Parts: sequence; C-alpha cells; structure tokens
Amino acid sequence: MKGFSTILLLVLSNSFMTLAWYGHLRMKSMSRFENMTLISVILLSWGIAFFEYMLQVPANRIGYSGTGGPFSLVELKVIQEVISILIFTVFTLIVFKNERITTNHLIGFVFLILAVYFIFKK
Repeated sequence: MKGFSTILLLVLSNSFMTLAWYGHLRMKSMSRFENMTLISVILLSWGIAFFEYMLQVPANRIGYSGTGGPFSLVELKVIQEVISILIFTVFTLIVFKNERITTNHLIGFVFLILAVYFIFKK
C-alpha cells in the first residue's frame, strides 16, 4: 500500500511540476496571459509548484525505506524520473500539439525504463 501511495503521489506531484515548468510556454498564446511579465510568470509557476511540493514531500517520506517505506533513496529517484518523463510526454502530446515525439526520444525512454530495471534488480 505504501508503494502504491508513493507512486500515486509522485504522479500527481509531477503533473503539477510539469504544469509549473512548461505550462507558461503554452499560456503565452492565450490572450489572458500574453502580456504577463517574467516575474509574474515566475510567481504563477511558484504558486503551481507549491502543490507539487505538497505531494512530493509526503511521497518521499511514505516511500523511503528509512522512514518505513518500500523504496531505497535511489529507487525513489529513478521512479520519480520515469514518472516525470511519462507525465512530460503526455503533457507535450496534449498541450503542445506542434511538438513531436520522435524515434530517438522513444529509444531514450526505453533506456530510462532499462535503468529502472537495473536499479530494482536484486
């Protein structure tokens, strides 16, 4: 149960972080946001990232073996990175329709998945 909770919280936290990091690039084309200053965009992104931290910190505390969870620190980081790439890919395909995921991107993702395999291999 702690493993599932950790992964669910990481998926949610990475969704907020991806929106905070890259959402403003799409918002520039929306009339309401087109004239925002850089400092305004930064503050908006920080506001969104607040929710990422509200989920990321509990995910790490629940999931880390040092606090009773099922994952080592390295395993937590690799899980987070793979979730981050998956969320980013879905976000890109949905929000940035002019961006393409190419074969070399997919090959790189496969290597990340292989990294997970090797990190978790006992």
